[in-house]
Amino acid sequence: MIPPGFIQDLLARTDIVDVVGRHVELKKGGANLMGLCPFHGEKSPSFSVSPSKQFYHCFGCGVNGNAISFLMEYSGLGFVEAVQELAQGAGMQVPSDERSPQERERAAEHKKHQATLSETLERAAGHYRTQLKSSPRAIDYLKGRGLSGQIAARFGLGYAPEGWRALASAFPSYDDPLLVESGLVIEKQAEDEVAGGPSAGPPQAGPHLIGGPTAVPGGRGAASKRYDRFRDRVMFPIRNVQGETIGFGGRVLDKGEPKYLNSPETPVFHKGRELYGLFEGRAAFRQRGYALVVEGYMDVVALAQHGFGNAVATLGTACTPDHVQKLFRFTDSVVFSFDGDAAGRRAAVRALEASLPHINEMRTVRFLFLPTEHDPDSYVRELGAEAFERCIEAAVPLSRQLVETSAEGCDLGSAEGRARMLSRAKPLWLALPDGLLKRQLLGELAKRAQLPDQELMSFWQVAAAPRPAPASVQEHVLAEGPPPEYFDAGDEHFHHPAPSQQVPRRKPQHPAAQRKPWRKDWKRDPDDDMPRLPRRAPPGPADVALRMLLLNSLWWEQLSADDQGLLHDLPEPHGPLVAWLERFLVNHGPGPWTVVEAALTDEGLIEQVQALGGWDHAEEAALDDFRAVLRTLLISRLEEEQRLITSAGAAADLGRYRELNEQIRLLKQLKPAA
Repeated sequence: MIPPGFIQDLLARTDIVDVVGRHVELKKGGANLMGLCPFHGEKSPSFSVSPSKQFYHCFGCGVNGNAISFLMEYSGLGFVEAVQELAQGAGMQVPSDERSPQERERAAEHKKHQATLSETLERAAGHYRTQLKSSPRAIDYLKGRGLSGQIAARFGLGYAPEGWRALASAFPSYDDPLLVESGLVIEKQAEDEVAGGPSAGPPQAGPHLIGGPTAVPGGRGAASKRYDRFRDRVMFPIRNVQGETIGFGGRVLDKGEPKYLNSPETPVFHKGRELYGLFEGRAAFRQRGYALVVEGYMDVVALAQHGFGNAVATLGTACTPDHVQKLFRFTDSVVFSFDGDAAGRRAAVRALEASLPHINEMRTVRFLFLPTEHDPDSYVRELGAEAFERCIEAAVPLSRQLVETSAEGCDLGSAEGRARMLSRAKPLWLALPDGLLKRQLLGELAKRAQLPDQELMSFWQVAAAPRPAPASVQEHVLAEGPPPEYFDAGDEHFHHPAPSQQVPRRKPQHPAAQRKPWRKDWKRDPDDDMPRLPRRAPPGPADVALRMLLLNSLWWEQLSADDQGLLHDLPEPHGPLVAWLERFLVNHGPGPWTVVEAALTDEGLIEQVQALGGWDHAEEAALDDFRAVLRTLLISRLEEEQRLITSAGAAADLGRYRELNEQIRLLKQLKPAA
């Protein structure tokens, strides 16, 4: 804890006029200084700074405070961070820093290195802005998207010209290691050029010399070659809340892949934490009362062009809890805007999951789904700002989205459907902090499930209670019975008792108590003393399909939305791994298995993938083989739906059953002969 006395000394040594003046143009207005409020849009100055009271106040929006609160509000800093920044400027040491001198020195060096990277990126941003002014083709593209010069300047838009080494003219040395570390330049090792290793990277739009990057002269010897990461792209600088450039997003001007290319992860840039447009949109959050989260850079700048300056975008990744937490530092209301297609619905589920831990009675989250033929950019350009405003007003609140997400695809007219809805709703409901909203949502879910509130609450609270761990493995086995894997599934002498014959589980007895041995109605060769290990199940269609897709990630873009949705809906671990692969492809584009494998290893997912069966058959698979496996998965899903229909008895939908039967028949006709 920082002592209050230190805070008082720090404020006494800090001039609020200097602190505010770095960000706001102040002019003398009597005893105080006046300027345009940085926290809301205005044309006449109403933001007052008092040198005598060391205090600021806005007569327009009501914000007020001292130098510490100004940094917290303006720069999005936490209290300790704001104190440390002021203390550094005043030459004071924060007394709460209990780190050793060596740790403080390492932290200072790390911060200095980050500042150096940001300076490198800012220099590149200036170069891209200059190149935009001399590129009629890029200017015409932006004008064709309805963007004005003012909006382009506000967001610092630029252009990365054609050529492999265009950045060489912007930096004294193209061999500077900072260019690679900041993600501006790719260094291609000779062995990767031959083997297609991790540094090879995906192809992108732009000029391609004969022989590729290896033909670029000027590399550091034969062992490596360097070339610009961004070529022939409109450039969107990504800024942190302090306004420092930490990365870039680049969009192709014409047709090309990938359409969007992001900076890689660096010491200053982490996709899962940063939001494009946050620095530019903070003041508009206050003016409009909410933050609008969209999916693309162009959506952000197009909405700003039409008066929605409060839009931000995730950086090619799904919304994370860090994104939501950062937004709630600037506003109490967030609206997520998604396309109305299957991919948009899946993204909405991830945003819902990320938002739940941060919701309380004072914060709101809503979900907006546009027609499938529109994104925010096209919608606001074709139908206008007022139509888009009406869509936002009709956005779905988080409580309703949670219920609808849980009930999607469930037949609430049957007990099975209601039980499935509750099983899907439970982890979402448990993720909510305790409070009135959580209690009200329980009542809504209970009503949908046709259960009393208290009964559902009792069931979920009991089910959520952690089960005490057994004192030993032996007690666990005695309490639960031997694990199913203990027995050889292929032993014809093993007897599975009927449910009515099964012995109920008992609590562990005292170690001294006499216990009955396990019942075993099977025999083993008396001369065979080898232990029986569980046999591994053969790979299923889901295993084979996922393995094929990971080995051939280029196939993802060739699948229909229905096929992609089928893969997303697979149970764990297959569905989550498919979702990970889709995010990877959005960020990096398709690549060879070595690149995908390295990314899986970095994410800690490689063991899940290695546990999948189907590796032997997937290595030489063709796209037609993959589609055949997808048909098998689809047939299984349709047959499962048939089983649910037949279980409904007299209420069965026979028309739907016959429709499914015809679909299955047609799909089986497409399957290649064995």
